[in-house]
Amino acid sequence: MQIVRTTYLSLGSNLGNKAENLQQAVNLIAEKIGKVSKISSVYKTAAWGFESDEFFNICLQVATSLNPENLLIEIQKIELQLGRNRKTEAGYQARTIDIDVLLFDTEIIISKELMVPHKEMLKRKFVMVPLAEIAPNFMHPIEKQQIQVCLSNCNDSSAIEKVDLKLIRPICLSEKYNYIAIEGNIGAGKTTLATKIAEDFNAKIVLERFADNPFLPKFYEDNERYAFPLEMSFLADRYQQLSDDLAQFDLFKNFIVSDYYIFKSLIFAQVTLQKEEYFLYRKMFDIMYKEISKPDLYIYLYQNTPRLIENIKKRGRDYEQNIAPAYLDKIHKGYSTFINTEENLNTLIIDVSDKDFLSNPYDYKEIIELIKTAS
Repeated sequence: MQIVRTTYLSLGSNLGNKAENLQQAVNLIAEKIGKVSKISSVYKTAAWGFESDEFFNICLQVATSLNPENLLIEIQKIELQLGRNRKTEAGYQARTIDIDVLLFDTEIIISKELMVPHKEMLKRKFVMVPLAEIAPNFMHPIEKQQIQVCLSNCNDSSAIEKVDLKLIRPICLSEKYNYIAIEGNIGAGKTTLATKIAEDFNAKIVLERFADNPFLPKFYEDNERYAFPLEMSFLADRYQQLSDDLAQFDLFKNFIVSDYYIFKSLIFAQVTLQKEEYFLYRKMFDIMYKEISKPDLYIYLYQNTPRLIENIKKRGRDYEQNIAPAYLDKIHKGYSTFINTEENLNTLIIDVSDKDFLSNPYDYKEIIELIKTAS
């Protein structure tokens, strides 16, 4: 169980495209650290404590599951990625980006690497003005006064000017979706993607329990004999699991992600069952389908058949090794028909035939961006 806590960060830039530096930092914080809940206005100030170009400054409120030590590590990685050059000589230097931890819930942290609340924050108007904008009533853990009161007591006489510039707050998946279902053919990577999303975005995960189905190995040995009991047992189990898991709200998770949707039962049944068996099966399915909650986003991961065969062989499940390409092609067609005819489902098709979202962070990031921006 992840515990999410609130931290306040101060960001400043005075090298290069300052507005772009701040926006990139905000985006990376949302990606690597946690949900950006609030962004202050952008404020312009003279360099504090040294002679240099003027700074653009903002404050953020961030919900994070990182502990303070790992929070600092991720901040330093972001600074490095954005070109921060930490010189060894004493004193202040110009920088593309500077990120400081101001507050971490109501904790008081004193260590060699990190001091929270930030020891200089109360002396700096370029920190206190944007912080008071987004957290005026937050109680300073040491001063025992609200931030807006601390600002009124600040003796910094430096000029500070609000800039006519608005940064974009990155949208978190949990703000847009309550339930995401990820589908795909056998070996498409739906479980891998669902698991990564659940881990990275603190989602409750619902995984299909196919490994517990005793008919599955038998079906691959004798399709005709075991097709009907296999599909009926899958349907019953999927219905029960989705009914139970979707009805149970987890206070400590942001949303739900599953690696299947119950309609896959009908798609596979169309491929595997005889005409009379399918007619009976469809009656049972239609009754259950009416009762299942529809996902806010239905994602279909498409992989071409040669890549599916490669993935199936790579993961090495004995009972899958003799799956014929023609069988996978039929499943492809079944999904295509379903997607084209199901009008009341918000569907996103992602071709992952040439992507490795498990090992390649750029491929994974691209997929997440597609999910975030899906209509």
